[in-house]
Amino acid sequence: MSILSVDNLTQGFGDKILFNDVSFKLLRGEHIGLVGANGEGKTSFMKLITNELLPDSGIIEWNSKISVGYMDQNVNIDDYESVGQFLKSAFKDLYSMEANITELYEKMEFAREDELQKIMDKASNLQGVLEESDFYSIDSKVDAIAYGIGIKEFLWRNPNNLSGGQRSKVLLAKLLLEKPDILLLDEPTNHLDEENIDWLESYLKSYENAFILISHDTEFMNEVVNIIYNLENKKLTRYVGNYEKFLEQHELQKEQLQRDYNKQQNEINKLEDYIRKNKTRAATAAQAKSREKKLKKMSKIEINKIKPKPHFNFKYSKAPWQVLFKTKNLVIGYDKPLTKPLNLQMERDDKIAITGANGIGKTTLLKSLMGIINPIGGKVILDDHIDMGYYEQEVFASDNIVLDEVWNEYPHMNRTDVRKILARCGLTDEHINSEVSVLSGGEQAKVRLCQVINKPSNILFLDEPTNHLDVQAKEELKRALIAYEGSIILVSHDKEFYKDIVNKVWDCEKWRV
Repeated sequence: MSILSVDNLTQGFGDKILFNDVSFKLLRGEHIGLVGANGEGKTSFMKLITNELLPDSGIIEWNSKISVGYMDQNVNIDDYESVGQFLKSAFKDLYSMEANITELYEKMEFAREDELQKIMDKASNLQGVLEESDFYSIDSKVDAIAYGIGIKEFLWRNPNNLSGGQRSKVLLAKLLLEKPDILLLDEPTNHLDEENIDWLESYLKSYENAFILISHDTEFMNEVVNIIYNLENKKLTRYVGNYEKFLEQHELQKEQLQRDYNKQQNEINKLEDYIRKNKTRAATAAQAKSREKKLKKMSKIEINKIKPKPHFNFKYSKAPWQVLFKTKNLVIGYDKPLTKPLNLQMERDDKIAITGANGIGKTTLLKSLMGIINPIGGKVILDDHIDMGYYEQEVFASDNIVLDEVWNEYPHMNRTDVRKILARCGLTDEHINSEVSVLSGGEQAKVRLCQVINKPSNILFLDEPTNHLDVQAKEELKRALIAYEGSIILVSHDKEFYKDIVNKVWDCEKWRV
């Protein structure tokens, strides 16, 4: 049964066409992975099918009998007294039904005899619906999902006190509790820790309804999907199987397309050569004209344009001393302590991953070590000769042109040099001349990386640098960090990414107050 039909969808932004004449049908129970390079339009695709964006042309039609669930970042969770109360709002229809039953019971007390049976029947029917819907298991359902996503410890907390990552986890938990006919998930693992990702993987594997998943965590995607939608060069292509199967099929198709293209180009060259030599000779003009018509009618094979590959090479300035920094009884936090007193030390050539649950203070530790925020107690002793590079996890996207945004960071460079360093990060002329705010999350990440890698440094502070990066960019970043001669402090939830980079792991879980 089709739950979503898309016909002849076309969408663009300015001069850039994202999709051209895309059509597909989504069937009940399909587990779909939506893939494509940064900037191909994955998030825009999600916004189109949820009506956040209107298409330039085409029809998007949902089955009227199905429920659609997606993480609506505009939901005001601060209106709720606690996280738990917000999560229970996933069952608001059932709570409304319970209130209706209570009203019916109150009416029974004053009902006439001829009305009483009708009221009792209605209450009984509603009670049956509640029982079929496991209404009396709501608390255990909320606890199970909260535990799996990693938010059980702050079910009673006021939503105002949540970090950005924690809020995202709460929104995801509510979405799973709603159990819609189709889930729309855009990078759901970005704020999850390893054990929570494992739990979500198991949950989605057994999810009986449909979902569309965007994720640059290809191992996660490979385990949970059975269909791949590939967005490439304005087209959407459907592949049956998981991510690994898609890669195999896609590579075979590329090879076949290249062979067909080469064969056709050879034929075109022969036709053009014959036409050029014979169209002015009376004896062969008719044959030349015939070949000219054949050439015009020929359906030309197009091969996909090769996307520019990013090349990240971090500039290095040698650190003169062995110890880059150390802390004395450092206590981090804002209003209250997040950690015990910490006595840490980082030496030259150390590459360290900071791990732990969201909200435990990984980003706060990073900013405290850099001196961006003041600690609650203790101090950080930094070497005077430290040259720091800092990649911030989430920053407000400016309305500056990309070229100007990076040029402001390197005013000593000329325009041509700035364009070159942006191009080396995998950004095209179209990206470079666009406003930062209109780029995809992955493209914005490449702009921020460009601002970091071209400044000589001997220590890098990196806060979740792989969020939003596509597979190719992520692999290149990993290579560059392994090759970097300086020291690294890396906040990351992606063990597969950091395990070959670091030589130490600081687990913030051990430092909880």
